[in-house]
Amino acid sequence: MPVIQTEELTKRFPAVTALDRLTIDVEPGVVGLVGANGAGKSTLIKILLGLSEATSGQARMLGLDVTTDGPKIRERVGYMPEHDCLPGDVSATEFVVHMARMSGLPADAARERTADTLRHVGLYEERYRPIGGYSTGMKQRVKLAQALVHDPEIVLLDEPTNGLDPVGRDDMLALIRRIYTDFGITVLVTSHLLGELERISDHVVVIDAGRLLRSSSTSEFTRTSQFVAVEVTAEPDTVAGQLKAAGLDVVRDGHLMVVPLEDESVYDIVRDTVAQVGVGLIRLEQRRHHIAEVFGERGSQ
Repeated sequence: MPVIQTEELTKRFPAVTALDRLTIDVEPGVVGLVGANGAGKSTLIKILLGLSEATSGQARMLGLDVTTDGPKIRERVGYMPEHDCLPGDVSATEFVVHMARMSGLPADAARERTADTLRHVGLYEERYRPIGGYSTGMKQRVKLAQALVHDPEIVLLDEPTNGLDPVGRDDMLALIRRIYTDFGITVLVTSHLLGELERISDHVVVIDAGRLLRSSSTSEFTRTSQFVAVEVTAEPDTVAGQLKAAGLDVVRDGHLMVVPLEDESVYDIVRDTVAQVGVGLIRLEQRRHHIAEVFGERGSQ
């Protein structure tokens, strides 16, 4: 049964249409909501939480109508906002305990759940420090902790990797994936960075200017192509030249060489050519499409 459903959902502002007859079904799992800044992702989340009214259309979360059941929905949902909204003069423990109490947990349960949740997000050792002294990555983890502390059925994460360096993004993405795999909590995560969602999502919804471009499993987005990606330790120009001399078409894609996979003999030709040049072979694999490529293909139609 879908945990989120929208039908012809539309949200118009005086100068722009944020959502344009959006119809989607979101099943349990990690679901990526992809779109450029201004595509309507945050507007959709606010409507789902009952914090903003749609102009027309319908939406349901966990089987509840977002128009009439906002308070009930918010009891069962966790929300990590995009913007910085943390008080700097309290500790992570104080803040997350407060949010747990706001969600209805008794005092003892709130403190216990807070300790467990801060340990899960990697802030246990820093839990008594004022939030104002935290790095951007630590603040993002506090926001994630308060979204999880009351054990919701689904969490909505709005651009959770914003402002993070590559290592911080990797850590945050691993945490997000574990929310579902370890605890069975469905995740709807938004991002304008397509590669991030490709790595962690079971299903991807792509919207542009409030309209649905595509909704399908990540495996369908990243289907196997009929090309082989080749990467060598040195002398890629020489290897590419030898592959062409052997009768293969070679296209350079950054540090990769991309070769059409006409039949299985292509693997043997590449292997033998690399050995003849005398360099190491880092990668020889059938290439997969990326969400960014599929997004571009759809946008050009």
